[in-house]
Amino acid sequence: MKNKISPWAWVPTLYFAEGLPNVIVTIVSLVLYKQLGLSNAEITFYTSWLNLPWVVKPLWSPFVDAVKTKRWWVITMQLLIGASLGGVAFTIPTSMWLQSTLFFFWIMAFSSATHDIAADGFYMLELNPHDQTFFVGIRSTFYRLASIFGQGVLVMIAGNIQVMLRGAISYSWSLLFYGVAGIFIALWLWHNAKLPRPKDDTDHEQVTVTSVVSDLGKTISSFFSKFPLKETIFAFLFMLLFRMPEGLLVKVSSLFLIDSQSCGGLGLSPAEYGFVQGTVGVIGLTLGGILGGIAASRDGLKKWLWPMACAITLPDIVYVYLSYSLTQNLFIINACVFTEQFGYGFGFTAYMLYLLYYSRGEHKTSHYALCTALMTLSLMIPGLFSGYLQEAVGYRWFFIIVMIFCIVTFIVSALVKIDPSFGKKDDDTLEVEKE
Repeated sequence: MKNKISPWAWVPTLYFAEGLPNVIVTIVSLVLYKQLGLSNAEITFYTSWLNLPWVVKPLWSPFVDAVKTKRWWVITMQLLIGASLGGVAFTIPTSMWLQSTLFFFWIMAFSSATHDIAADGFYMLELNPHDQTFFVGIRSTFYRLASIFGQGVLVMIAGNIQVMLRGAISYSWSLLFYGVAGIFIALWLWHNAKLPRPKDDTDHEQVTVTSVVSDLGKTISSFFSKFPLKETIFAFLFMLLFRMPEGLLVKVSSLFLIDSQSCGGLGLSPAEYGFVQGTVGVIGLTLGGILGGIAASRDGLKKWLWPMACAITLPDIVYVYLSYSLTQNLFIINACVFTEQFGYGFGFTAYMLYLLYYSRGEHKTSHYALCTALMTLSLMIPGLFSGYLQEAVGYRWFFIIVMIFCIVTFIVSALVKIDPSFGKKDDDTLEVEKE
């Protein structure tokens, strides 16, 4: 009998592999396209569409469950992600760089979204409930480390390569993506050898496409009829609009940090940006999320909803200050970004808990997946036109407009109804799930 493969051999690397392509598609691509000369309007429009695979992910997750095995999907998607990274690297220095890199980013996004489905399913199949609980913090940590590595370390490396190559931006990014492709191929080889083969991870040959579509239709129908019509409408408004200010801010704030001072930005180098946003910012986001979870678990979501709504909106004002001061003091810039990201992490806890609250009951896993699709859509829609708005009014007025839209967050927070006991330690209805 073969020795059982320890979860430590694959859980950390599996969730690092889950987080890395996500941050590359959604964040690193912003810096890449900015350095390659695209306008803010073009960057936010193109990269926002790259979120679409995560929006529609619940619609094809039943097919991932029904066809082949979870292990097969994980291994195959990692190979596709590695190949798409190589495709980006190969096409950056070419004359068709925009069309080609967007094509490969699309492949990466769809492969990454599919990998999310398979990896989370594999995790639940292979580990017993006790081990699932034990390793939930481990997988979240390595997902965060992938974010730091992606938008922090990789962007800083790209900046250092540019210095060594005397400003050869295209070739610097090409070399970087070749390196990341190599990392992902190494992850693919590792998981091909080390991922266990759960006995329950089988190809469901008896499942038909018709039955999958029928079950999906029933799930969606029940999702829209969980509560009375008025309460359902308010719930959807909350899920789509609670993060509207952040949806406008998230891409433009990154572009503001690296845009030249002549264009109203701070003019950070890739290395400085990688440290400020990719390291200090992610640490602030993580700490805010941890403290938010502790607070909500003690007193419940209802009590903390308004403080968290303030936390996710009011710290955005630091960008109003930065756009007027245009300070070059890295300590002040780091402090501002940390403050905004800490507030966002703390306030985002309320949003995630409400998704769990709405998903309770029958089909909770499928309903939660649909909620997270709406979560992604809530950032995608404002992101599509945020660059156009910024170019029309400039950074200063754009950040003021973001602050005005914070009113929307307060309005939808006032509309939703929440059980006062939800989220407390003695509330046995709360189950933590992951997108």
